[in-house]
Amino acid sequence: MDKTIALIYGDGASPEIVTQAVRVLDAVAAKYGHTFAYTRAYMGGEAIDKFGDPLPQSQLDICLASDSVLLGAVGGPKWEGLPGEKRPEKGLLRLRAGMGLYANNRPARIWPQLAAASPLKDSIVQKGIDFIVVRELIGGVYFGEHKTFEKDGERAALDTMPYSEHEIRRIGRIGFETAMQRRKKLTCVDKANVLETSRLWRAVLADLAGEYPEVEYNVMFVDNAAMQICKDPAQFDVIVTENMFGDILSDEASEITGSIGMVPSSSLGDGTRGLYEPIHGSAPDIAGQDIVNPIACILSAAMMLRYSFGMAAEADAIEHAVGAALDAGLRTADIYAGAPGTQKIGCAAMGSAILARL
Repeated sequence: MDKTIALIYGDGASPEIVTQAVRVLDAVAAKYGHTFAYTRAYMGGEAIDKFGDPLPQSQLDICLASDSVLLGAVGGPKWEGLPGEKRPEKGLLRLRAGMGLYANNRPARIWPQLAAASPLKDSIVQKGIDFIVVRELIGGVYFGEHKTFEKDGERAALDTMPYSEHEIRRIGRIGFETAMQRRKKLTCVDKANVLETSRLWRAVLADLAGEYPEVEYNVMFVDNAAMQICKDPAQFDVIVTENMFGDILSDEASEITGSIGMVPSSSLGDGTRGLYEPIHGSAPDIAGQDIVNPIACILSAAMMLRYSFGMAAEADAIEHAVGAALDAGLRTADIYAGAPGTQKIGCAAMGSAILARL
C-alpha cells in the first residue's frame, strides 16, 4: 500500500519520540512492501512560534489531505501566558474538531514485564488490567461556552457542557461495537444524579443496549469509577463516557499500568482517517536529554496501521517487538526501577532495540 502520513512533531521532548516512531514505520514499510510518504504539519507551540496561531487552516488542510496523522504532544511553559484561544492545547481541540474525530480510544493494559511498576498492590495487579476508555472527544464542556464576567462586584466564570442525542448515540455505538470485539462488557460512566447531560447520556445508552443483547451493560457514577479503577480494575472491559470525565479517567487508568509513557491512543470519526498520539504530555523538562520513553508513540503508530490502514499483521509485529525489548530487560527512565536483569537506556536506544526485534 501507498499511504500518506501527516507528522506533527510537537513541542518539548515530543520530536524525539515521533522520530523513533517514524524509524519503526519505515522498517515496517520495508519489511512488508509498503510506501509511507510523510508530510510535515505544525500544531501547538511550534505553530504559534512559526505562524502566531496554534493551528492555521493551512496546517489543518495538510492533515485533511493525509491518510492519517501521527502526533507527539504539544504545550509547555513557554506558551502558558497566552490567551486561551492562542494556547497550544487549543490547536489540538481545533484539530480534532476539524478532522471530525469524535471517538478517542485509550487502552489501559499492563504489560506483564512491568507489573512491578504499577502503584497498585500485587494482589490487584495479578487479577489483570486490560480495559479501554472510549471517550467522546468533540463535545461537552471543552467545546461549550466559556466566559468570565462581573457579578455582584466580583469576577465570575461560566463553562457549559452541551450534548445532543446524536453525539451520544454515535460514541455509544462505538463503545458497544468495541465491547463486541473484546469481552462483551460495557460500563457507561456519568454523573446522572446531578447533571442533565448525564441523564441524557444514560437514556441514550440504555436504548442502544437493547441493540446489543450480548453485551453486559451497566452504569457507574464517575466518582465511583475513579475509585473502582484503583480498587478493582479487572472488573472493566470497555468504559464509555463524555469528554471531561474520559480525559480524567483515562489518565488515571494509564498510571495504574506502570507509566503514562506506555499508553497510546487513537481518535477516529466516521471514516478511516485518524489522529494517533501518546496520551502523555510534551515533557519540556526533559527535552533534548534522550530520556523520554518512545514506546507510547510507537504503539500509537501500530494503532494507526491496525485501525486506519487495515494492517493487522504489521501492527502485531510492532507490538511483539515492543514486548521482546521489554523481555530483554530494556527500560527507559520512567519504567526503570533497578530490578535485576534490567538496563536503563535512552529514547533512541529503545527505538533501536525495537527496530532490531522487528
